[in-house]
Amino acid sequence: MFTRESKTILFVTGLSHFAIHYSMLVFPAVRLVLREEFGAELDILGWVGGLAGFMFGLGAIPAGWLESKLGGRSLLLICQCGMALAGLTAFLAQNLLQLTVALFLLGLSASIYHPAGLTLISKRIRKMSRALGYHGIAGSMGLAAGWVVAAWLATHFSWRIAYGLVVLFFSVLAVITTMLVPSRRRSAPEIEATSPTETRLHPLVVYYVIVILVGLSFYGLNYLPVHFSEHSGGILRNIDGVFRSGLLTTFVFVAGVVGQIVGGRMGDKYDRTKLLTLILFLNVPFLVTISYATGSWLLVSAICLGVTHFALQPVGNSLIAEFTRSPSRGLGYGVSFFLSFGAGSLAEPIGGFLAVHYGVEKLFLLLAVALTAALFLSIYLRRISSSDPVRNRVLRQ
Repeated sequence: MFTRESKTILFVTGLSHFAIHYSMLVFPAVRLVLREEFGAELDILGWVGGLAGFMFGLGAIPAGWLESKLGGRSLLLICQCGMALAGLTAFLAQNLLQLTVALFLLGLSASIYHPAGLTLISKRIRKMSRALGYHGIAGSMGLAAGWVVAAWLATHFSWRIAYGLVVLFFSVLAVITTMLVPSRRRSAPEIEATSPTETRLHPLVVYYVIVILVGLSFYGLNYLPVHFSEHSGGILRNIDGVFRSGLLTTFVFVAGVVGQIVGGRMGDKYDRTKLLTLILFLNVPFLVTISYATGSWLLVSAICLGVTHFALQPVGNSLIAEFTRSPSRGLGYGVSFFLSFGAGSLAEPIGGFLAVHYGVEKLFLLLAVALTAALFLSIYLRRISSSDPVRNRVLRQ
């Protein structure tokens, strides 16, 4: 199914994707511990997390542009070295200001990854949706590990050790990338079967608006540990509060692996705009239920959301490849991840404000409204895409 080079690229990008999302999830996983250590309320910490998330998105635009100049391998190495440096800065932080600077650097370095990694996959692996599904599984496992590992370390040792692992991860990954990933000059020819001759701006712009709304829901999930700590009832009541909320959140992100598998496999077989509409439709009722549920029903609803939410990723990432020509692919992914992680990071301060003044459960109602709007936009996207002769030719190939 995959060539030897494809397997190597998928292995290295998968490990990197795991480590990126682990790193970005350390802060929300230990948010309650940092509140006690630095004496900062959730709304202030929401702005700190929002800054990291904004940089995670903002840097993706220049990174996407640089991909056409430097290539995905070089960008991947820059990302890995930057992440190791940012992790060390966070490990050594002695106050909230220093930690904020560290998270700024962490988000900026992490922003390079998705334009680099996704472009490598879309250009060098023929079974793109399936490869993106496997790649997404690695990211989901990183999200799951971020919650449980960071929460466990913060409870039993120190939150700093969680950032120490970031330094270790990316130092090793930089060595692996240097040794295993071939440069563009030594790699096999690029895969062009899904690449249009011209970037299709109309459907691409509509999809980008959907990306913003989906990004809000992704960042909103960062408040699941707070929600679980307040409303999970007697589930795992014998476990420490911070670790318990992190563990329950881990269940949600592990469930996301199922969504990645389903989305990746279906994305290679069926119309992706139809799949996008279906998956968005399934997300909304689970967000509403999470807002009102407590105890076991809260956990079940959140796990179901994990499946449906993460099924979006391989489908959406494949759509970008379908809408952009090859030389613009990196920039297309860069803009997408700026909108998703940059604009979507507004959910961090919004969630902090709602948690302090109205209750964190209100955030999930707001996210349900956002994805309802995304659902209607996806119906419009399907209509304007279905009559495109270029797209129909691509799908037949």
